[in-house]
Amino acid sequence: MKFFDREQGIGKDLALLGLVFGVLYFQFLGRLPLIDPDEGRYVEIPREMLERGDFITPTLNYVKYFEKPPLHYWLNAISLAVFGENEFAARFAGTLCGLATVLLTYYLGRKIYDRRAALISAGILGTAGGFLVLARINYTDMTLTFFLSAAFAFFMLASREGAEHRGRNYCLFYIFMALAVLAKGLIGIVLPGGVILAYLAFTKRWRLLREMRLGTGILVFLAVAAPWFVLVSLRNPEFPQFFFIHEHFQRFLTKVHHRYQPPWFFIPILAATLLPWSPFIPAALKKGWQEHKNGDALYLLLWAGVIFAFFSKSNSKLVPYILPVFPPLALLIGNWFREATSAAAVRRHGIAVGSLLLLLGAGAIGYPLVAPKPEVAVVDGAIVGGLFLVEGVVALWAGRTGNPFTLFASLGVAGYLFALAAPPVVYARMVDKSSVKTLSLALREKAGQDAKIACYMTYEQGVPFYTHRRAIVVGDRDELQFGSERGDNTGWYLDRDQFHRLWDSGDTVFATLRRRDLSTLQQSVRTPVRVVAVQGKEKLLVCNREVTGTVGALK
Repeated sequence: MKFFDREQGIGKDLALLGLVFGVLYFQFLGRLPLIDPDEGRYVEIPREMLERGDFITPTLNYVKYFEKPPLHYWLNAISLAVFGENEFAARFAGTLCGLATVLLTYYLGRKIYDRRAALISAGILGTAGGFLVLARINYTDMTLTFFLSAAFAFFMLASREGAEHRGRNYCLFYIFMALAVLAKGLIGIVLPGGVILAYLAFTKRWRLLREMRLGTGILVFLAVAAPWFVLVSLRNPEFPQFFFIHEHFQRFLTKVHHRYQPPWFFIPILAATLLPWSPFIPAALKKGWQEHKNGDALYLLLWAGVIFAFFSKSNSKLVPYILPVFPPLALLIGNWFREATSAAAVRRHGIAVGSLLLLLGAGAIGYPLVAPKPEVAVVDGAIVGGLFLVEGVVALWAGRTGNPFTLFASLGVAGYLFALAAPPVVYARMVDKSSVKTLSLALREKAGQDAKIACYMTYEQGVPFYTHRRAIVVGDRDELQFGSERGDNTGWYLDRDQFHRLWDSGDTVFATLRRRDLSTLQQSVRTPVRVVAVQGKEKLLVCNREVTGTVGALK
């Protein structure tokens, strides 16, 4: 407790937090192969940017790709240039944004609360299991989360009564909002705009519209965000319709991307990804509402609530979309811990959290033992389940003391240790199902420059990155549909019949495919299908020529 109450400069705390959580977030970051499809996609695009020397028009598998703006690609391109073309470089920028979001949460907590609340809030966000896992995967969403959170934070600091450095903070608000747009599109305007409008309506502080320096702010925003949109539109006249209409309005209002989930989808997702802190959300929200007249609590509630409602309403839902609600929730929970005075309430929460973690631990251990085809190995389930059990026991013990600091510190340390030990198990399981590194390295070794390489029925995003070669796509083009229809891509996008003729043409052809598609290929061609490499239980590399040495084993 004395450490949390000690007077200490913000810079020293940020350095300490950067060290403590930097170890957690960057440990063994490049040990495992890329997890497809996202990691392969979001590192191949910047690799092609570097190769082509074109940082305006993104390409994927060497065709135009306009689904996202370029900021995440640019950051990854810098990382590739500095660290080389490897898995660590692929994940570095996104992980750095995750760590920066933890530090930003501390900084905002220090400004609106005090040092104790700031450190607790940063500890909560930094040890939230789902946030850590998603920060260590190459997603655009963590980049968006940092820049969007920074925009929210600096508006909050600028708009407080008696705020210092008001002009500087408003300027930073516009800059970070522009960067959020460059990270993931119009969402960088829509979400801050929705939260601020709701905040003004609740507080009746419409005078902030004058204080916000809208004229200057718009110029600053456009100076940062507009150049790329202008340049890419001049070079690619088809960009505006695809990016703004198809990728924004149709994505939100329709099921065109086949990512529909029910409106309640993010409730269990949030509960799982914010463990071990999610059981404190109801109490933190209640306390925030009780204090909403002070403005800060109301702003944090709207920050979390508007974003949660927006994505819950959207017809396109993926787990990482929920990331921007983590910082305000961490601050609200941190404030609950700071001001908790009821020993009985602390004990209730300790019992609730401990019981939940014990239940999860028992489930993780028991599931592989009873499931007919468990997705988790017995050893992996025992490791993760055992860690949950330890956390549960710690929570029950700490809760019994009735001391909120003891409960936080115990859960924080247990959560930190869990985050050190559990992610390698989680990532290894994801890699086993999703990576194509083994197949790609076999391609690099065995496929000469005259050989053709293809992805049969499923485009494997990591193949071009690991091989530095363009792949023929057979069957559904999915997200490559738009780009494949621009320019001359003859011979690169084939239906099954065209590929079967290529297989029998006499050219040397290698193809990645899923096990379920092997029999279809074998029955459709005359030339024998030879297995060259196997990855996991589902992915194969095959060739229409005899190749020395098989990598892996066909089980």
